[in-house]
Amino acid sequence: MWSRGFLQQAVRRASRTTQAGVLLDVDGVLLRGGSVIPAARRAIRKLVDQNNNFLFPVVFVTNAGSCQRHQKARQLSHLLDVQISPEQVVLSHSPLRMLTSFHDKCVLVSGQGPVTHIAHTLGFQTVVTIEQLSEQFPLLDMVEHNRRPPTPPSLLQSLPQIQAIILFGEPIRWETNLQLLIDVLLTNGKPDCVYDTWLPNQLPVLACNMDLLWMADAPSPRFGHGMFLLCLESVYKKLTGRELQYEALLGKPSLQTYQYAEQLLRQQNHNRKLSTIYAVGDNLMTDIYGANLYKRYLAQQHAAMTPSAKLVAQGTGSQVAMAEEELGSAVRCCSILVCTGVYKPHSPMPRDQKGAFSEMVFSSHRDLKLELDLVEPDHVVEDVEAAIDLLQQESSVTLLTPD
Repeated sequence: MWSRGFLQQAVRRASRTTQAGVLLDVDGVLLRGGSVIPAARRAIRKLVDQNNNFLFPVVFVTNAGSCQRHQKARQLSHLLDVQISPEQVVLSHSPLRMLTSFHDKCVLVSGQGPVTHIAHTLGFQTVVTIEQLSEQFPLLDMVEHNRRPPTPPSLLQSLPQIQAIILFGEPIRWETNLQLLIDVLLTNGKPDCVYDTWLPNQLPVLACNMDLLWMADAPSPRFGHGMFLLCLESVYKKLTGRELQYEALLGKPSLQTYQYAEQLLRQQNHNRKLSTIYAVGDNLMTDIYGANLYKRYLAQQHAAMTPSAKLVAQGTGSQVAMAEEELGSAVRCCSILVCTGVYKPHSPMPRDQKGAFSEMVFSSHRDLKLELDLVEPDHVVEDVEAAIDLLQQESSVTLLTPD
């Protein structure tokens, strides 16, 4: 169900469509910790009309995942002093809605916040938390001496066998989560059994948010969920000799996240495709890598149009509409890097002994192939206000009215 505010904005925009859509990162672009970056307020004022309605389709894309969309929308609305609907927010876990083949499986969830409620909202029916697993099997979590059970535990109601794992975000007790996740992975979902490091098939793992670092109030970036994934991968490989495999890696820079975000942009644009998507972020390996990866994907999609489809697109009437609808995607995605977050333009870039850029510059996930063209932004600007000024100067941002 669409929220009333979202529907009202759609009705107010009924007399116009636009060729451009905007994807805005949150941390390091609009906020630092709980504080609004001054340029963000000015940028938002340039994105709305005198009635506080957005001039262009705008979606806020963040790798945060410890809350739900309506909570993030409410927080942003309060901080930025503009009405933002849940349908304008993409969290790292939002694309899980599309992975329906896992919705009927028993999933173990790790992360912070109301993870059970979040999982149910996304469509998962049977959910087990790390806390429930620890309570069911108290002898598994033995790192902190004060939490060890003084007497043998009594049997509780048994939990169903774990069939998949969802990693929503960095947990609070890393040691407990690492231990119990390894227990589940090496026992095929039955952590009360002995490890089998030669299991033929690994349980499916769905991970959200690959950020190794993110910008908060501290002078330097903080560890993100990607750092926790790095620890989990290292432990798993040390014990098995194999790489931990992921069924899906979601959040920026994954293609699924940008595909989902474009769907939301199109819904704001009366389901008409956009010419250009402007993606604004502060992190080379999430925001810029993801936007450029999506730009490459869009180019491949358009290049893959069959000759007959291209001929139809040159026709008239309903055939044109059908061909455009089948293609669906925007023409291009433009990446804009701001200097108010993780990226610091004047910081020295580490190099290896041969003088090449060190991989630590590209603090990315293991499964992201390092390609220099994917971390080269289309534009580098001081802040998000400069980014909005830039995109408004481009001719493709002019508002269109129907004939």
